[in-house]
Amino acid sequence: QVQLVESGGGLVQSGGSLTLSCSASGSFFSINAMNWYRQARGKQRELVAAISRTGVTNYADSVKGRFTISRDNAKNTLYLQMNSLKPEDTAVYYCHYRGRRSWTTNDNDYWGQGTQVTVSS
Repeated sequence: QVQLVESGGGLVQSGGSLTLSCSASGSFFSINAMNWYRQARGKQRELVAAISRTGVTNYADSVKGRFTISRDNAKNTLYLQMNSLKPEDTAVYYCHYRGRRSWTTNDNDYWGQGTQVTVSS
């Protein structure tokens, strides 16, 4: 059983910073991608930031230059450093791992429970 545990969300003022973390309690044979998604009220879930197996990062245009995704492979932990936060960043943030538990299995998707980030104006 793999559980992704998120932390770091909360309420901040515009211009503030938060760091989200997501730790996997179980083990993985391999992880091909680690991502952060967010879903604002009334909107579709969107990909915010991604880091590949090889460490290549990608960001949504709306957060580029403000957010940084990173990982600690030894800890199976994913981070999202969020700076210069804006009210439009308000959303529930979800971590997502795509990987496999064993070499005998296919890749699967694993999701955190979501953590609320609220940015006041």
